[in-house]
Amino acid sequence: MPNASISPRRTFINRFDTLHYAVSQMKNFFPRSYYRLFIRRVLQSLILIFLLIVINFFLIHLAPGDPVYYLAGQSGDEHYYQLIRAKFGLDQPLLTQLWIYLGSVLRGDLGYSISYQQPVSAVIFSRVPATLLLILSALLLASVGGVLLGVEAARRENTFYDRLFNTFALLGHSFPSFSIGHLLLLFFALYLGLFPAQGMTSASQNLSGISYLFDLLAHLALPALTLAVVQIAQIMRLTRSEMLNVLSENYITTARAKGISERRVLYGHALRNALLPVVTIIGTDLGMLLSGAVLTETVFAYPGLGTLTLEVLSARDYPVLMGLFLLVSIAVAVMNFLTDITYPLVDPRIKYSR
Repeated sequence: MPNASISPRRTFINRFDTLHYAVSQMKNFFPRSYYRLFIRRVLQSLILIFLLIVINFFLIHLAPGDPVYYLAGQSGDEHYYQLIRAKFGLDQPLLTQLWIYLGSVLRGDLGYSISYQQPVSAVIFSRVPATLLLILSALLLASVGGVLLGVEAARRENTFYDRLFNTFALLGHSFPSFSIGHLLLLFFALYLGLFPAQGMTSASQNLSGISYLFDLLAHLALPALTLAVVQIAQIMRLTRSEMLNVLSENYITTARAKGISERRVLYGHALRNALLPVVTIIGTDLGMLLSGAVLTETVFAYPGLGTLTLEVLSARDYPVLMGLFLLVSIAVAVMNFLTDITYPLVDPRIKYSR
């Protein structure tokens, strides 16, 4: 019987051929111009983050108020005030403070909180999980809900459901997030008692496992819906408009003439070609959600970055404020960057020129 084993040399050649084929396929999918765009967007994002750091630094330091009075009180003597300023570096010229701060940021040191008496990174990152959970839940709800409502509104154009969805979009755009939060709080939490009114978890109960998960989701429902309503309305109207344009194309008529089901025509053919501007809106929604989280978290006493922002604003805690603005700037820049490089994955017709 002949030996059926494959030699190590043949195995190496087969693996090399497979790797070479995979690399060639990647080159076809991601042309060289795409990698140039990738590098260009990375550099632009870094420059943008640097400029935002500098602008935020000057905006915070030039605003009226002095954090020394928050720490030492209004009745302290000038010598004690000078000691506090020297301790936190507030007695240095503004440009010197900026230079010191930039060097510290490059080393990963965001400074020391004046009001919390802790490292800034510890203060901020203790609140990040709560806000991240809230924003991602709201973004998922807004993206899925907005796209589905937009597709259904386009499919039922000029019907009762279309008018109903458009009325919802109009109301969603008309009300600010904190007003929506108060309405949801009064109706679903206080009047019906379906959801907790405040907090992230029930402080009076020691829950674990699946009970803790359900309690967390119950506290998350109203804040996430509050943040998502405005974005759902925006995404829904844009999806409807784009879907109506795509549904009038000849290839959609051809697909229907071939007997393809309406659901496959809508979601398999039309939606993908209508998604590009929707992806852009979803990618830029992060900044809106972060700004909306400040008021939403305050309404629901949600322990995230929004409530932290109001706390340190009242305390004039410069290091924490600059750390928060740095985190938001990086998050928005990264989302815009991911949105740019996602375009060819959503719509292969897009080609990046030199």
